[in-house]
Parts: sequence; C-alpha cells; structure tokens
Amino acid sequence: MTVLRIGNFSGFYGDRFGALREMLTGGEVDVLTGDYLAELTMLILARDRLKDPGAGYARTFLRQLEDCLGLARERGVKIVTNAGGLNPAGLADAIREVADRLDIPVRVAHVEGDDLTASHPGALAAHAYLGGFGIAACLRAGADIVVTGRVTDAALVTGPAAAHFGWGPTDHDRLAGAVVAGHVLECGTQATGGNYAFFREGDVHRPGFPLAEVHAEGSSVVTKHPGTGGLVDVGTVTAQLLYETGGGRYAGPDVTARLDTVRLSQDGPDRVRIEGVRGEAPPPTLKVGLNRLGGFRNEVVFVLTGLDIEAKAALVRAQLTDALAKSPPGEVRWELVRTDRADADTEETASALLRLVVRDPDERVVGRALSGAAVELALASYPGFHVLSPPGKGSPYGVFEDVYVPHGAVDHMAVLHDGRRIPVPAPQDTQPLDDVPAPPLPDPLPPGPTRRAPLGLVAGARSGDKGGNANVGVWARSDEAWRWLAHELTAERFRQLIPESRDLPVTRHLLPNLRALNFVVAGILGAGVAAQARFDPQAKALGEWLRSRHLDIPEALL
Repeated sequence: MTVLRIGNFSGFYGDRFGALREMLTGGEVDVLTGDYLAELTMLILARDRLKDPGAGYARTFLRQLEDCLGLARERGVKIVTNAGGLNPAGLADAIREVADRLDIPVRVAHVEGDDLTASHPGALAAHAYLGGFGIAACLRAGADIVVTGRVTDAALVTGPAAAHFGWGPTDHDRLAGAVVAGHVLECGTQATGGNYAFFREGDVHRPGFPLAEVHAEGSSVVTKHPGTGGLVDVGTVTAQLLYETGGGRYAGPDVTARLDTVRLSQDGPDRVRIEGVRGEAPPPTLKVGLNRLGGFRNEVVFVLTGLDIEAKAALVRAQLTDALAKSPPGEVRWELVRTDRADADTEETASALLRLVVRDPDERVVGRALSGAAVELALASYPGFHVLSPPGKGSPYGVFEDVYVPHGAVDHMAVLHDGRRIPVPAPQDTQPLDDVPAPPLPDPLPPGPTRRAPLGLVAGARSGDKGGNANVGVWARSDEAWRWLAHELTAERFRQLIPESRDLPVTRHLLPNLRALNFVVAGILGAGVAAQARFDPQAKALGEWLRSRHLDIPEALL
C-alpha cells in the first residue's frame, strides 16, 4: 500500500463520544488515532490514581471502544491512542476484558517507559514525551490496538507511518513529514473548521474529524470523510500548524521538523497537500512534564449593576481586604470586567463583573475565611449586592513545569500482545536545538491610504498554551497582506496591542512559506493551565483578542 490513511477520532479527553464510530463508518481509513492527553489531563488522571491505584487512564475511550470494537475488527482498522495516560498497562488489560466478554479476537499491545514520577519527589506525575517507535514496534508485531501513556501527540501518526513504510530513526525527512501531518490531526476538528478564525466561510456546525493520506516519502494530504461537516483548506491547516508551536524548528523525540520548509497547497475540495518538509536529528534530551499541587484557590464574582461601577468595586474591595487582613492569602487578584452598558435595556447588560481570585498553601485561608467574609457583606456593601454563586471551599490547583532528561533516562518499551517486551533504543544521531536564522522580510507594500480597522479583517490567528507560555500564530491570506503584516506586526507592536505582554519576553518567529508570524509570550500563563492564573488560562482566545485590535491597515487590503 503506497498510501496510509490515518484518521483522528479524539483531540482531548471529553471530545465527541461518537467520533470513533463516525470515522469507522464514514469512509476508508487504515489507522485511527485518539489523543486524550494534555498537561491538565495528566494532573486530573494523577488525582484519579491517588483515589484508585487501578485508575489513571481515560475511561471514556474504553466505553467508545466497547461500542465499536467489532466494527473496527471487521473493517481491519488499527487503533492507536494515548488514552493509557498514567496507566497504559491497566487500560490494555481492560480492553482485553472487554474483547473477551464480547468474544472478539483482538491483539492489544502497549507502550511504557514514560513514567519518571519516582525520580521526581514532590511531583504527582512526571512523564517523558516518548516518540513513535514503540508504537511502530507494537504494530510490526501484529497489534490491532496500541495503547500508550505520554507520547508526543504527533507520535500517534509517526508510529503507524514508520511501521507501515519501514522507516528507521535516520529517515528524518520522512519522519518530519509525518510529524507535521500528526500535528495537524492531533486536535481533531481544529483542522476541519473548528475554532477557525474565518468560521463563517463554511458549515462548521458539526465538523467532521480529519484524516491524512500519508505517502512513503513523507508527504501527505489532509482531508475528511465525504459528506461530513466543516471545511479543509489551506487556512484551516495553517491555523492548526501554528497551534502551540514556536519557531522554524519543531522538536520531538524522533526528529526535529523544520516548519519553515512546509509547503501547503489546495489539492481539491476539502483536500490540502503538505509537502517539502525537511527533518533534522532530534535534540539530545527528552521533555518531561511535571505536575504537582501548587496549593489551594478560591474565587468569587461580584455583580455590579448600573451607576457608579468603579466606586462600587472600590468599596467591596476595601471591605474584603479589611476582612481578610488577619490572615491574608498569599496571592490576591482582583479584576473588574466592564461588561456594562449605559442606559441598558436588560439588567445583565447594565452589569459589570468584579472577580476576586485568592491562592494560598493553606486551604483554610482561601476556604471558609473567604466565603464567610464575602457572604457577610450581603446586606452591608454596595447597592444591588449579589454574586454569581456563593464561594465554596478552597480547591486544589496544579502547577506544571517541564524539565529535560537524556534519552537514556527512560526505558522506552513496547509490550506486545503476547507479553514479549521489546526495548526501543534511543536515537543514535542527535542535534542540539538552535533557533533558525531569521529569514529575510518581504518587500514592504508601497505607501498608500490607510484605514483604522481590526487586524482580523486581513489576518487569521490561533493561540494556545505550553506550560506557562502562550503562543499566538498569525497568518495572512494573500501575498500583499503578508508583505504588510511582516513589517507591521513586530514584537513591540504586539506588546502594544496586548498590554498583558508589555513586561514579558515576546519572541517573534517568521514562517514565510506559511505567510505567518508566530509569537511566544513567556510567562503570561503563570504556572500553567491548572494554576488558572488568568481569565483565559489556556490562552485559547488570545489570538482572537489580537485580531479585534485596531491598526492603520492599507485600504488596498480591505
């Protein structure tokens, strides 16, 4: 088979339950992949495991598979998923129990070696991001289902492709092409119109899940099953390529993919060809995600209605500050959100929200102390006093950080369906990760009249999180718009448009092949999504905020 059709049926833990059946029945596919893990998911699974040592995997996948196992077997579709989370062996055993109960012969293998928690005291979970060659070993030995723990999201595609085409660790260009295809697929319907800046251009009411037709030399075509919703075009694929990436080098445990070499072209309706991807040896270290408890948090949102919003906010803030003075929380954050309008015709639109978030290592400081102080103000504060919901007990929050270890620090192991254990060797060739030299800027547009307008009229964006950092990818839809964007949207201009970033390191990367800029804002998310340090803790809407900001845009582009 010269083409391997790899589809996706899950982009996160909680994605569309029926997607596995949709992908099995909607058209031709050879391998289906399910991505269930994120930084926050690992913390959730770690807390599950504290309550039940047999837990630690995505139970949703098991229910999905029970409904579709016979269908997958009948159609000869292999399934590869990281739903094993913190307990891939446990999920593999649970799948065998389901298969035995349903009397469906199936060979289940799993990959382990990512768990480094024992060597990181104080961490609830510490897991290395493994590559795809453990998955490949399982498939080459005849597995029908492969369960992993923490692997890179793209490994769910590189593993099947390496197994099918016989790629080895030094096939860097081919592996890099599969990494790019895997990165496009990993978030499911984000590649088919979901969360897309220009969503009004297609029917995105219920986007179909994506699949990639991967070729032996590493190129691919991203598409979806016929008749499913959504759209696949250069824009949707560009958006996903920029998601949670940085510069021209996209490092992984198997290969470093050069994103600055990616070429995209429309290959027909709902088909985008990816080609030209170059690869380099992977870096000499593996990323390890550490999740630990950071303390306890609580919050209360006060509703301020009508006149004197600022004065009402100042009053309740002063009252609560006095009430908490005996044992003040370690961190206190107030945020006034002016959702109110003058002369509003509904109470909701006449109201603003004042949000208080507190954090402390001691649960008592942010629990009853805060809730009691807030409730006691019910008849003694600003006119119209009420809250969205009463504050409750303090809840634990997590902290994520990443560290790096040599490849040899993990025992990457493929555990086959018959119990045999195959060690997966570390790559022999590695290359330290350096920034790609900045490419030349395109020629600027000639001078002409401009109009004050939102950036989003001429550019798309997608943003996301990596630990405490956020990335914002911005792309132009025409060569002319790219010529303007590359000169106009500098790191300094980004800081001006996004005031939160003014005192933070902002790095701008140019990707001319994609007509794109990628901004990395260090530290804007604090200690990561589980710490909930800001209103939008995963920076999902940071790009849309940027698109809403006004600049002087050449009228020729509008």
